Amino acid sequence: MKVILLEEIAGLGEAGTVTEVAGGYGRNFLIPRGLALQATARNMKNLEHTRAEITKKQGRLQSEAQALAQRLESAPLKIPARAGEEGRLHGSITTHDIAEALAAQDIEVDRRKIHLEEPIKVLGSHSVKIKLSKEVEAALTLEVVAEEVPAGE
Repeated sequence: MKVILLEEIAGLGEAGTVTEVAGGYGRNFLIPRGLALQATARNMKNLEHTRAEITKKQGRLQSEAQALAQRLESAPLKIPARAGEEGRLHGSITTHDIAEALAAQDIEVDRRKIHLEEPIKVLGSHSVKIKLSKEVEAALTLEVVAEEVPAGE
């Protein structure tokens, strides 16, 4: 089944390209989610118009990603965590924890776009890479601070 991609899809291609996919994948996944259109004669005629819309949308998303990158890089993100006396955490800070902390500051980032070399297991300052788009990557400074533990615990 030939489809016209409306968004970039890993392993298939860029937005606006015509590609061959399995029938079920196209009918049951790509088309219902608005990721592709079936490559009919009518849709092929409208392809140039569709490409112009896609280019405009990509430009808007690119500028939003750059603005978000500047916002992420401007101030460190502080995450409190329980730690022992030597500064080692009880557990670790993962991409899920970072995404939740960003969401608390009204910054929505998919946890799959956050890249850690390894889970964070000590207090201190850590650099975290966030891939916001194909060309835009932000370097977030993450401050892991000791959580205040009430007396008696």
